[in-house]
Amino acid sequence: MAAELTAAQLLEKHRPTLDQALEAIRTRAYWSPHPEHPKAYGENAAADGQAAFDALRGKRFELDQPGTDDWAGEEVSPYGIGLNISYPHPDADVLLPAMRAAMPAWRDAGPQTRALVCLEILSRISARTHEFAQAVMHTSGQAFMMAFQAGGPHAQDRGMEAVAYAYAEQVRTPDQAAWSKPQGKRDPLELTKSFKAVPRGVALLVGCNTFPTWNGYPGLFASLATGNAVLVKPHPRAVLPLALTVRVAREVLAEAGFSPDLVALAVDRPGEGLAKTLATRPEVRIIDYTGSTEFGDWLEANAPQARVYTEKAGVNTVVIDSTDDYKGMLGNLAFSLSLYSGQMCTTPQNLLIPRDGITTDAGPKSYDDVVGDLATAVDKLLGDDARANALLGAIVNPQVKERIEAASGLGEVALASREVANPDFPDATVRTPVMVKMDGARKLWEGAGADAAYLSECFGPVSFAVAVDSAADAVDLLRHTTRVKGAMTVGAYTTSGEVEKLVEEACLEECAQLSLNLTGGVYVNQTAAFSDFHGSGGNPAANAALCDGAFVADRFRTVEVRRPARES
Repeated sequence: MAAELTAAQLLEKHRPTLDQALEAIRTRAYWSPHPEHPKAYGENAAADGQAAFDALRGKRFELDQPGTDDWAGEEVSPYGIGLNISYPHPDADVLLPAMRAAMPAWRDAGPQTRALVCLEILSRISARTHEFAQAVMHTSGQAFMMAFQAGGPHAQDRGMEAVAYAYAEQVRTPDQAAWSKPQGKRDPLELTKSFKAVPRGVALLVGCNTFPTWNGYPGLFASLATGNAVLVKPHPRAVLPLALTVRVAREVLAEAGFSPDLVALAVDRPGEGLAKTLATRPEVRIIDYTGSTEFGDWLEANAPQARVYTEKAGVNTVVIDSTDDYKGMLGNLAFSLSLYSGQMCTTPQNLLIPRDGITTDAGPKSYDDVVGDLATAVDKLLGDDARANALLGAIVNPQVKERIEAASGLGEVALASREVANPDFPDATVRTPVMVKMDGARKLWEGAGADAAYLSECFGPVSFAVAVDSAADAVDLLRHTTRVKGAMTVGAYTTSGEVEKLVEEACLEECAQLSLNLTGGVYVNQTAAFSDFHGSGGNPAANAALCDGAFVADRFRTVEVRRPARES
């Protein structure tokens, strides 16, 4: 196939962006090449994106990839509309060999060409951000603005970040070296050595329901940029955003002169469990997964042939000891608990509050004061239904709704959940957060027999206001839950240097990302690509961080060829 995208065109268009991305991961300063505001994409972009999304519904999603033996798809928007899109179902015995056959030319292209092709894929996805936003909204249940930002530019940033890390790790070793070892009076021993980054094999991306692009792009682009083919297996309820991604990637790869089979889609039939079948195939050498701890543990135990990267469940905790901005603290926490109905792996769950109260700039506040004032802050934030819909989105699946309804049986309800009507989507399930008071006395959580509800993740808009005996006990409980269950995020509010040191030390020892005294427009459940690490890879919530060198370096190996110098 003749290349329509030449190496020179890719270099001119994308090398400056790659250099900026490399500088951003070095400095950790704010940088993003992808606009967050919907109007930045053109006057007609919103209408065009909506039309493109509508045109996909009720049809087959053609990809022209090898080994299609059936068509599958069962997506229904959390907003109550059927997508009725069918996708290729793979015959793995045909598709996987085709993907492996595509890899040698991609491997030989080298790190720079691979990185530039990946940036072209991201550039074309960016140009269609409004279409992708509709796809993310109607598969994840995110409200439109969140779907636009998190599913669009923020996801694209994470993909580009992975490309930058992948490139940096691959070029750390030179392509060639001249080696000369002195031998005294004799002639030196001389060799020429070449070094090549060699991919592991086919990478399997197992997508998640809530953030299909944001969580999917790091693994996808890290694997592709390091020379691997990528088989994308989306969550059955969130196929479309990743199917669109696969289509764009295949188009760009073909235009750049490579086999489009370097990226393919695998959608399973209802109840088939295709992810398990694919994960244990010998061709699959890398697996990226975001989702439940149960299946993440299964992958780690049953796919020994692959390097498995998992993001699973955790118990995210906020220690509330004291504050010099009580109103700001309440507003920040209220927003964090409400955003996307708490359906983020970074949403706070356990709020640890001394039972004797806290000191604030507004005077002493008892445990009941803090809990009641936070409940009032959430009610005020979500009191207007239009604003509530814009922040909450829709409940992504029936299991989350069941947890909300069961929460009232766990303890005294400090904040009751209410239903919110969505006039644009009357069949959507929209619920405000619920907060339950709990006793955090050490005897209730310390020891093997402890079974308090707050000791495990309760995914969704459910939080626990846990009364503890002291700030030191709060830190001990934080340490315990992080060590046993993991945490994607930790927050703390304190004016005490001693308490701050205790919390920071606990997070350093348990390898958890910490946010201190957030009272403004930055929230504990948000992270910025190129600067913030999402997860740490050091506690049970995730065995990898998005993104760092470790996330990409084991996706390839360096193979050396040595020759006597006279043969070169």
